[in-house]
Amino acid sequence: MLVCVTGDRLKVRSRVQIRKSEKIKLLKDLKSSFGDTVDSFSEKKFETATADDMPIVIIEGRTLLFQVGDTYFPTVRGVLELGLKTNVVTVDAGAIRFVVNGADVMCPGIVSADPDIQAGDPVVILEETHKKPLAIGIAIISGADMKASSGKAIKSVHYVGDKLWNLDI
Repeated sequence: MLVCVTGDRLKVRSRVQIRKSEKIKLLKDLKSSFGDTVDSFSEKKFETATADDMPIVIIEGRTLLFQVGDTYFPTVRGVLELGLKTNVVTVDAGAIRFVVNGADVMCPGIVSADPDIQAGDPVVILEETHKKPLAIGIAIISGADMKASSGKAIKSVHYVGDKLWNLDI
């Protein structure tokens, strides 16, 4: 199940602190996708909540993770807070306006991609000039194949300006 968050505002319900065992599993899963940088949050307070029908994770009062299917993804703010440097795809200036409006990422707009990305992996989409995160997506093809001349590479699931970005806790 893919959820694309668009529109005005999400409503947060059922906010509950995560058990230590669940937190350890979550950090382990995130570490496998995004590396050791997630260790910096191991001592923080984690809560789960539901924003409309989307499961989210609130870390120290900030929405930094969300769930699609069985996979947790960092929010764009989560990428900034966690300083994630893996599973990264960089797009050129021409792709920015499409990506920040929720469009899927096409191969011709990609200037670089982490070669370790596999189809189905969560990915962080950065803009080329300042290396700032624009969106979070799911890889449709491997990172090695993303610099092709045509085709879709990433399904966008969250982007700057969507309901999750504008979520107030």
